[in-house]
Amino acid sequence: MKKIFKILGLALLVLLLALAALVLWLTVREYRPEAVEQLEVSSVLEPEAAALDQELNILSWNIGYAGLGAGSDFFMDGGKDSRSADKEKVLEYLEGIRESMESAGADLAMLQEVDIDSGRTYRIDERNYLSLGSGVHALNYACDFVPIPLPPLGRVYSGIYTTAPSLDISNSQRISLPCPFSWPVSAANLKRCLLVSYIPIEDSDKELVIVNLHLEAYDDGAGKIAQTNMLKSIMEGEYAKGNYVVAGGDFNQIFPGGLEVWPNTHPENWVPGVLEEDMLEEGWSFAYDLEVPSCRLLNQPYDPEDSENTQHYVIDGFIISPNVELLDVETLDLGFENSDHNPVMLSISLASQAA
Repeated sequence: MKKIFKILGLALLVLLLALAALVLWLTVREYRPEAVEQLEVSSVLEPEAAALDQELNILSWNIGYAGLGAGSDFFMDGGKDSRSADKEKVLEYLEGIRESMESAGADLAMLQEVDIDSGRTYRIDERNYLSLGSGVHALNYACDFVPIPLPPLGRVYSGIYTTAPSLDISNSQRISLPCPFSWPVSAANLKRCLLVSYIPIEDSDKELVIVNLHLEAYDDGAGKIAQTNMLKSIMEGEYAKGNYVVAGGDFNQIFPGGLEVWPNTHPENWVPGVLEEDMLEEGWSFAYDLEVPSCRLLNQPYDPEDSENTQHYVIDGFIISPNVELLDVETLDLGFENSDHNPVMLSISLASQAA
């Protein structure tokens, strides 16, 4: 009996030492971005400025790293998986996403969860499939080894990506958002950020400011609030300069009226935050579509006929400044075929009197 206890004790000691070594390694290798970082923009040969009174179509889409299509579930949403079954499935989803982007014909696309070197997507640089011309990528998840679930997620290098066929993205910055997680969880967790891109405007000294975002998902709510408040502050600062501001992406918060149209019938699984109508200053506007859900729950592979076990949300959309005219906003119903999110298309015009 003593021999058995000794063996069990040694095994436990080895396990604890291995765990301590992993935590130490992750701590040493932890991604620690600066508060503000300048980013390199890959440019097309002849980029163009935006024009006053020009109609601009802007697409926002959380592509779920091309690993969360209709056949997928996810362990953080009540499912069991953390990646697509194989590389061929990732490539299939990527091709479908690319085709949908080309069909949409956006002047600019703001994408979230774009992997550039991750084990879950077989080290594919997804920018090579998704670039429309000019493009800039900001890391918000950089970890050599994510130890959960079992089998572990492994290496993740992913972020948000803004791309345009011809618009001149003259300057881009990565702005760090508050992180709600403390050590040691923070060592292998996301470091959320805003990707702020500046596009010159013809015959104007002002700029179109595009803010790509993916706010906190699995916190207790305080992280989302702090990140949203910082987003508002940055947008208001740009507007105070006379710039035109559009922020879009995955807010991980339900837009006003969304719960009435798409009630949360599965509170035991993932529950997003809520954006209040009165949180914006006078003149600022939300832009979103309640007719079609922008996101689904990943507790199981998608079955549109299974309404009892399926949960939908409207958590993807935009905020626009008072000098930006909203022409239209529409969630494109793609049936969650290639991602757990549907893309949202925004049509705007820049008000000439604010130049």
